[in-house]
Amino acid sequence: MLRPRALAPDGSPVDGFLFEDRSVTWTGVEPVEAGIRIELELAPTDDPDWLVPGLFYGSNRSASCTRIYPRYTTAGTDVERMESDHWSFRADRCATPAVFARGGGLLTTERSPLGQAGVGFARRDGRPVVWLDFPYREEPLRYDGSETPAPPDVQTYRWSPGERVELAFRQAGDPTVLRELRSPIDDPGWVGVEEAAALAAHGLHRWHYKPDPPRLIETAAFDRDAFGSSGDRDAMHVSWVSGAPYAYALLRHGRRVGAEHYVHAAESVLDHIAASLTPGGTYWAQWTAQRGWTTGWHPDRSRLHARTLADATLFMLRAGGRWARSARSNVAVAVRTQREDGALPAAHHVETGDAVAWDGTAGMAWIPALVAAGELEAARRAGEYYAQVDAWCGAPEDVDLAPTSEDGYAAVMAFVALEDWANARRAADWMLTFRYTYDVRFEETTLLGAYGFRTRGADNASPANQHLHAFGLVCLRELVELGRATGDDYYIQAARENLACFRQFIARADGDFDAYRGMASERYYQTDCFQAKGMLLTLSHAWSVGMLLLGCEDALELQLA
Repeated sequence: MLRPRALAPDGSPVDGFLFEDRSVTWTGVEPVEAGIRIELELAPTDDPDWLVPGLFYGSNRSASCTRIYPRYTTAGTDVERMESDHWSFRADRCATPAVFARGGGLLTTERSPLGQAGVGFARRDGRPVVWLDFPYREEPLRYDGSETPAPPDVQTYRWSPGERVELAFRQAGDPTVLRELRSPIDDPGWVGVEEAAALAAHGLHRWHYKPDPPRLIETAAFDRDAFGSSGDRDAMHVSWVSGAPYAYALLRHGRRVGAEHYVHAAESVLDHIAASLTPGGTYWAQWTAQRGWTTGWHPDRSRLHARTLADATLFMLRAGGRWARSARSNVAVAVRTQREDGALPAAHHVETGDAVAWDGTAGMAWIPALVAAGELEAARRAGEYYAQVDAWCGAPEDVDLAPTSEDGYAAVMAFVALEDWANARRAADWMLTFRYTYDVRFEETTLLGAYGFRTRGADNASPANQHLHAFGLVCLRELVELGRATGDDYYIQAARENLACFRQFIARADGDFDAYRGMASERYYQTDCFQAKGMLLTLSHAWSVGMLLLGCEDALELQLA
């Protein structure tokens, strides 16, 4: 049941519009300010199961999540808590401009003749209602990335008498329609895979490697004159935003091209991580210049995040050799602390290794490491437990129990490691809802617009952290394995698009987009969140450079390029 209507800026109805299929005509004799809303009312349900790709998942935030960002509740609106029973958003926040509930959904494009489009939803009289706005309305608040709600952002269009427009939208049965939107595209990469790998290796070594102690510093400022090293973050997580995965990638690259200085740096970083175990038998989460080895970003200084430890363990095992012994110490802690039902801890105590948290699914990240270490029974039991989960959350340290694209990566890596292809497909399909299926339109006066940045193939980090990032390259290998095992090229194409997207904005020479050769940013601002749309975070991140290097090395090995 589609219902079109016109809304004034205050949300009240505006009469005098003629609706014919997808055309809208203003029949009044005077200009009017109004937006058009296309609503779809669905069958009654107690669980609407909202989905706005890349932006809103179910309630979007559990009651216990400490990070504040938009959440759906049935108890009305609390703006300060960012909780509401109705939400509307601008389209460029969406990985696909679409909105779904149980029973159906609507899709549109980012831009319309009336301006940027929007999406929204509410539950009325027991029925989910989803809608598209032309132009967008952000209500009951505007989320700018902070925990302080901003005023609503309501856009309208000034109609002239007799003006007629055609709107682009369609109705869909369920989110599987998103698969249709991923067709082959022209490669937007600025450089080929070999050159991207060479640039990333140079950048990781030149700007992020420090020898005493051996580490990959987490950030390096683009502006070396104004900020120098004071703009850098002299710290190293053992994985996630630095550490083992990227040292491993540099090691592979150095060995492949015969660059001994890369090999030496990578081995030194891996040695530093391997030599520093906690009393509980795990890796530390982070090294910092001020405190040495410590527990990472959680305020509880006795707590180590499981996903951070697990990914470090996996890549140390992949590096093999002398680094495997320390990794097996971590694996032993995971096996010892596994619950009877197969669950693995979300966090471990620094002194004992014991579980200190179970909420969320960060423990799923242990599964690939368990498989790599030969702990197959423990891995299978964990896989059976996490296969019961419909949506995953809690993978990164910085957004607590928010659903994130990184949870999708962890799930894909886990189920592919288990060769559980049915659940791997389910995880990949969920993860790919975070991946942009279109190219956001940027003003030519912005940096991203001036350089023609194409967003298709990039992932929104999370509903709490709305920016595009390259972290999906961590499971490029697994997506290709999934596609080849199932004969479904959809996943292989998604992997190609992801790598192609981030062969943009790797600095080709000093001065390229105000960076230095080999630098790559963490954040591309595709919407009005944190910074203005079209801006680029002017920090090179070890993980951004390292993830591109890892993706390139995997693509070359798998002959994906």
